Amino acid sequence: MNRCTISNHNNLAQKLWKANRTLPTGIALALMALILPACTDGRQEAAAPPPAGNVTTEEVANETNRLIGQTVTIRSKPIKKIGPNTFTVSDEQFFGTESILVVNASGATFALPADDDVEVQVTGQVRNFVLAEVEREFDLDLDPEVYVEYESKPAIIAQAIALAPKPGTITEDPQRYYGKALAVTGEIEDVRSPNSFTLDEDQLFGATDLLVLRANPKAGAPAVAPVKDGETVAVTGVLRPFVVADIERDYDLTWDLDLQKKLEAEYSQKPVLIADAVYPSAIPDVAK
Repeated sequence: MNRCTISNHNNLAQKLWKANRTLPTGIALALMALILPACTDGRQEAAAPPPAGNVTTEEVANETNRLIGQTVTIRSKPIKKIGPNTFTVSDEQFFGTESILVVNASGATFALPADDDVEVQVTGQVRNFVLAEVEREFDLDLDPEVYVEYESKPAIIAQAIALAPKPGTITEDPQRYYGKALAVTGEIEDVRSPNSFTLDEDQLFGATDLLVLRANPKAGAPAVAPVKDGETVAVTGVLRPFVVADIERDYDLTWDLDLQKKLEAEYSQKPVLIADAVYPSAIPDVAK
């Protein structure tokens, strides 16, 4: 199921996803920033947004006027490529729901996943699509004949896009995801330290859990919340092979020598997700 969140903050550099509706209304859980396009060294930047509530992709399509100008984050599996910088998403749970056009205005090329089972997470501003305005504001050259059917219909002007594969999908074939911006949801299985844990993979038979190392926040950034075994979280970051020298060179991590040696013995050359944000998952159990 597609999920998205809205924010009253219109700074498109800030990304978010809110906690699920099973919590009492008005209880704000920790939020995060969707990762920005990857730099050449594979590192990401993120910023924490203000709190907001959940909506569905169906609501984005059918209640667009209520969301105009808001920043949303959608996670979607049904995807159709329209052009080099555009694709559509729709909510497969609701028959007849209108598709939403996504315009990649992030400045970074994004290749849609070849695997239909891999979701994509998109963050951007909701608006009614007007081709002339989008071309002018974001310096894009769009074919009027192709986009005539989307004119004045729901669209998201995306400032960040990330692949959202399952933990087991990553560990089964990590080469597909190395160096890429990912948004991964899973249950915390084994907390090794405040900044290292695994995401459980119980959906793909024979797949292994995914190791996560959480980088220390930058000076002035909010303190990170501790994680607990059994908690379902979403993690954003970059996937890399576990090579201690490379990771220590590129990231500020907190781990003692004993933990480093244990992890290296167990995960050397295996995939590790270097997290820039960990936050409560907004995906309900029925959608996993």
